[in-house]
Amino acid sequence: MAIRHFLSLMDLTREELDTVIERAIELKALRAQGIATEPFRDKVLGMIFEKSSTRTRVSFEAGMAQMGGSALFLSPRDTQLGRGEPIEDSARVISRMVDMVMIRTFGHNVLERFAAHSRVPVINALSDSFHPCQLLADVQTYVEHRGSPTGRVVAWVGDGNNMCHSYINAARQFDFELRIACPEGYDPDESIVATAGDRVSIVRKPQDAVRDADWVATDVWASMGQETEQQQRLKAFEGFLVDHELMSHANSEAIFMHCLPAHRGEEVSAELLEDENISVVWDEAENRLHAQKALMEFLQENSN
Repeated sequence: MAIRHFLSLMDLTREELDTVIERAIELKALRAQGIATEPFRDKVLGMIFEKSSTRTRVSFEAGMAQMGGSALFLSPRDTQLGRGEPIEDSARVISRMVDMVMIRTFGHNVLERFAAHSRVPVINALSDSFHPCQLLADVQTYVEHRGSPTGRVVAWVGDGNNMCHSYINAARQFDFELRIACPEGYDPDESIVATAGDRVSIVRKPQDAVRDADWVATDVWASMGQETEQQQRLKAFEGFLVDHELMSHANSEAIFMHCLPAHRGEEVSAELLEDENISVVWDEAENRLHAQKALMEFLQENSN
């Protein structure tokens, strides 16, 4: 068996993704019953953070502890990564000392270069191109609340960012229709859109994306590293607030997701975010823990 990495949703087959989601739901139920599973006893996860994090760090670190392992927090400020050591050299060294590596970084090529020289599985915990772990949690959440996403209509309202790119990959893998509403100039990467064929469409009015949708998602308008564009983006995204009025155009059973942190009153209204009849953001956040535990277990079992 070769080393399996998870740099995007496309690194697993549809069947493998379904297996991870099913296992995540099972692990969640076992934890609720107080039943421990410890497949990572004496195993160590190296966590490389070039971007700050709340949900990612807590979910990976807690997940390893709950499964009998441990996690090391590595930041560029405290390691040779921040002093110019080549990524390839860091990968060769770190992967001889730990059993798995997760990386939260800027350029996606950092992940690709690290994985190419790693002896152990590498997980994309967020890059400027993709955020696949979040989509595992999002799909798990949809399955728990509404069943399979296959054949459903999903609306993405906001920036064509890394989350949007991962939703495009999810549309390919889970076979749903994705409608993306974004202002001109903020489209997702054309090459990523092209891979999805007719599963993905881009519109300019949020109402056109949300109409009769089963699942509506958004994210902040200015991601990490784009803070200087905040005012420009506030103007560009005027009218893209997801609130009860916009959700009224969706299917009556539609649910709302946001990967968090949320800027209440910008991309989502406080009232919608807190409306537990529609918003499932807290389940979605918790499911990062369970989905990533299932993912790590899968990668360990399917790598040599």
